[in-house]
Amino acid sequence: MLHVPKLIAAATVALVAGFSAPAVQAETPPDTLIQAWSIDDVISLDPAEVFEFTASEILGNSYQGLIGYDVNDVSNIFGVIAESWEVAPDGMSISFKIRDGMKFASGNPITADDVVYSLTRAVKLDKSPAFILTQFGLNAENVDSMVVKTGDMSLDFKMDKPYAPTLVLYCLTATVGFIVDKNLVQEHEVDGDMGYNWLKTAYAGSGAFTIREWRANEVVVLERNDNFSGDAAPMMRAIYRHIPETSTQRLLLEKGDIDIARNLGAEDIAALQGNPDVVIDSGVKGSIYYLGLNQKNEFLSKPEVRQAMKYLVDYATIADTIMKGKVNVHQAFLPLGFLGALEDTPFSLNIEKAKELLAAAGLPDGFSVTMDTRNTPEITGIAEAIQQTMAQAGITMELIPGDGQQTLTKYRARNHDIYIGRWGPDYQDPHTNADTFARNPDNSDDAASKPLAWRNSWDIPEMTAKADAAVLEADAGKRAEMYLELQREHQEVSPFVIMFQEIEVLGRRANVNGFVVGPSFNDNSFKAVTK
Repeated sequence: MLHVPKLIAAATVALVAGFSAPAVQAETPPDTLIQAWSIDDVISLDPAEVFEFTASEILGNSYQGLIGYDVNDVSNIFGVIAESWEVAPDGMSISFKIRDGMKFASGNPITADDVVYSLTRAVKLDKSPAFILTQFGLNAENVDSMVVKTGDMSLDFKMDKPYAPTLVLYCLTATVGFIVDKNLVQEHEVDGDMGYNWLKTAYAGSGAFTIREWRANEVVVLERNDNFSGDAAPMMRAIYRHIPETSTQRLLLEKGDIDIARNLGAEDIAALQGNPDVVIDSGVKGSIYYLGLNQKNEFLSKPEVRQAMKYLVDYATIADTIMKGKVNVHQAFLPLGFLGALEDTPFSLNIEKAKELLAAAGLPDGFSVTMDTRNTPEITGIAEAIQQTMAQAGITMELIPGDGQQTLTKYRARNHDIYIGRWGPDYQDPHTNADTFARNPDNSDDAASKPLAWRNSWDIPEMTAKADAAVLEADAGKRAEMYLELQREHQEVSPFVIMFQEIEVLGRRANVNGFVVGPSFNDNSFKAVTK
């Protein structure tokens, strides 16, 4: 870990220790941002492995990538660690020049060695987000010849095809593209693991904050990085408290015991509207709420059952009650705001239509099935509402609750029947969601690529080919039409019941300013927060 002065470390320990007591100070420290959030989905802090909402935000504030973009205009792409880049005439490689004078939190300078190491390490470790890089033809065997240092402060990123340059650049803004301190990570390498077992809970970045501590389902503590190349963060510390109950978050916010509440429910938001000490902020995210229907299940694999379930969700009522102000009804895999997003919402609650489809599937009396449900109030509320409407068509749905890590681990092993999930795009190009909802190059249990279609055992060679073609189309208008066609087909045949697009809502104390709600979770930023 980084060296931290003893007085600061002691203060941090005392502050975190105080969180376990029933009563907390009536006002948060002026140099510390305290957020309440349900952080049970954190599995790792290694950029090569992180693929969850909470950890993505943590890394977005503690690491840096080669490339960034304006959260208010994602088409405005700019260099972060990269000073500049140039696409080869044949479109088969991009050359990057590294910005001089940047340092990691350790004090080590950032060089091309660190960038090459970070990208090749992610490919070789081959964890969940590795496909974001391997889709360009990189693999463990060839990556050393595909990501190549060309000078102390320059490198080439080579590809197997002339992909759209913006796609490649957007992919490098994902957390898997964040740059780690090669020397520091290698110091903690054991038996050739490239520091993996250490970095799961440690830190080796260059962002505005360092990660001081993570205690699972309890707390994450970040501290200001004094070697950060940008403007120093006004806050000395930023702390996430694991508070899964939305009503508890609201009470703590009202009392001033926390600065920001991240999981407020519809009732909490309504209750806070007239409070002069609290401000409600919101921003439309690219996140999609959906049901994944495992095609290994004998009932769910029937095409008519897949379609019937899309008529057994009361989208409008859920959006207007349980999720009021926090979602819009949306039924296609590309969120609004992306190139080629489909706005059609052809499904609504229709019990009779669903019964007709079930009868056509040979299941006029329905069937029994289970659904894995993250035990947060909102997901549980949505799941219970769906359970009730499914029952009206004869489908008995048993809910299996678990924390974020438990349900995700089971889902990623495709051991579920139905999974109620929330998927956020990894980068700001339509391929990010087409690649996971509508593409599955290998449906075998030991496949190298494991997108959402794979997790639900959906074998789709023809649709995969269509997604592959769309990613190579240079004309934006033609490419948009290809994605529209893909989504229309997807709505008719897929094992995904896509329901809502998220509106992220948070409550903050009125004296807290500068929190940025970005389009993706690694864009959410508190590095400029003041109190």
